[in-house]
Amino acid sequence: MAKKLDPIDIAAQQRAREQAEVEQAFLKGMTTLRDLIAPSSLEIHSSHFRVGTKYGRTLYIYGYPRELYTGWLSGLINIDQVIDISMFIYPVETEVVLNNLRKKVTQLEADMSILNDKGRTRDPAKEAALADAEELRDQLQVGAERFFRYGLYVTIYADSLEELGFVQHAIETLFGQQLVYSKVASSQQEQGLNSTIPQMADQLQIRRNMNTGAISTSFPFTSADLTQEKGVLYGINMHNNGLVIFDRYSLENANMVVFAKSGAGKSFTVKLEALRSMMLGADILIIDPENEYQKLSDAVGGSYIRLSLNSDTRINPFDLPQVIDSDEADDALRANLVTLHGLLRLMLGGSQMAANGQLMAGLTPAEEADLDQGLIDTYARVGITSDPLTHNSTPPTISDLYDTLLHMGGTGPQLAQRLRKYTSGTFAGIFSQQSNIDINNNMVVFNIRDLEDELRPVAMYIVLSHIWNITRTVKKKRMLIVDEAWQLMKYDDSANFLFSLAKRARKYALGLTTITQDVEDFMGSKMGRAIVANSSMQLLLKQSSSAVDVLADIFKLTEEERKRLANFPVGQGLFFAGQNHVHIQIIASQTETELITTNPQTALTQGQQGTGA
Repeated sequence: MAKKLDPIDIAAQQRAREQAEVEQAFLKGMTTLRDLIAPSSLEIHSSHFRVGTKYGRTLYIYGYPRELYTGWLSGLINIDQVIDISMFIYPVETEVVLNNLRKKVTQLEADMSILNDKGRTRDPAKEAALADAEELRDQLQVGAERFFRYGLYVTIYADSLEELGFVQHAIETLFGQQLVYSKVASSQQEQGLNSTIPQMADQLQIRRNMNTGAISTSFPFTSADLTQEKGVLYGINMHNNGLVIFDRYSLENANMVVFAKSGAGKSFTVKLEALRSMMLGADILIIDPENEYQKLSDAVGGSYIRLSLNSDTRINPFDLPQVIDSDEADDALRANLVTLHGLLRLMLGGSQMAANGQLMAGLTPAEEADLDQGLIDTYARVGITSDPLTHNSTPPTISDLYDTLLHMGGTGPQLAQRLRKYTSGTFAGIFSQQSNIDINNNMVVFNIRDLEDELRPVAMYIVLSHIWNITRTVKKKRMLIVDEAWQLMKYDDSANFLFSLAKRARKYALGLTTITQDVEDFMGSKMGRAIVANSSMQLLLKQSSSAVDVLADIFKLTEEERKRLANFPVGQGLFFAGQNHVHIQIIASQTETELITTNPQTALTQGQQGTGA
């Protein structure tokens, strides 16, 4: 007779079967995941190991110099190889260390005393060891230092044993230059591999005594990396082959200076940055003294404004900014009067720097006073006063100032005669009439190549003043590029104006890029050094031998960087951003190169190489 099963037993058996199936599925899944993570094979040899198709070798550090300097590991961390670095730091009780140091000091003193009694020559090594031991003991006793046991292991990888030997040689050479010595973990490659993979297991246990100061120099996060989540791609970091991606507007100011000798690639670099910055929404304003930016401007649909005595373009330096901020509106006229003082001193031949660095004779105090009154009266004659409500009136021109000076007392008529060449003489027209330009475009280039040499600094000053007024009127992200800025630094007033612009640009989301190849003259000026100090980014491309010493002192370059600076190939240089700097290779696509190169015959070649002059 068949036994009838209890429904409860049937349910229990069903649950047991389901649980067994779940466990099997779980174990199968774990096995599959483990198989995915694990290498296909692992071979351990006495001097190397093989993980799948990769060869590896673990080295340990056993010898250090008497003193370690900050950043001594930087070369290893930034080396262009696949490596794993593992550090193990074990604190040691101070009391134990003091007891051992006491014994060590006693032993060293005894040894030195024996040598002295026997009349032998002193042992410098023992004397240095004694001095170090006593100094460390003093520091430990007052709590200024602590003591540690330190282990440093490096595992290198390659595709073949020959390549593995090459990488090992590079690592040992890097260490040997700093008197740091390493060895292969012979017959302990498995323990070495386990010590450098992220499982916190020090299976080699090869350690060295170090105090707090020495441990701190081994701080591993010293990678020369200048990569941000957003910004412009400037090029390749030659230290570690990373990308240099940076947003200049994220720094304390967005100003940049570019120093390079002719043909080193400065204009190419600046045009490349301008093109890429436009993609991120920045407007580009350029003062172009050599007609280098027209091709780029045409390619992006920009406005190209050619300034010359024969052109119809007019810029009135008496224009006032249409500022909305009430506080700034009150000072708009006063600020423009100060700017006009500097401009007129420049136009009248004042404040020019002589060859010996002294100021040449400019305006006398009486002339300064009469000029100031003449400017105020000139604005008042067209109804413009310090009241912001009057600033929308049509501004006066230099011709109006000429009439005012001519009919006032004192030195006014003399000043008017000196100013006449700009109103009805040789230089009449271009700056003596109402403005007829509009810079409402994503890229605007002011070309001053066709202006006479005497008029160029005046034109650069007036254009800068006009741009500054527009910048204050409508605040948006802009980049202002001043090429061949040394022409402005020759004159005290224009140099002061450029510095003032650099100092105040951040408030209006303006980034000033100053380019020059005449480093000695630029840095020889007080204002030139101040502009560099107010620029959070600097780019140093290949320099002349005379300029290297000047820049090395200013930027505190190492001896190696000083040597490189005079021998960089075209498109390579030192890129400074804030407190960090790297060796950079400027990179451009072929399309970008064709747009910005100044030599059409080399466009294709430069595009393939990734850089240009």
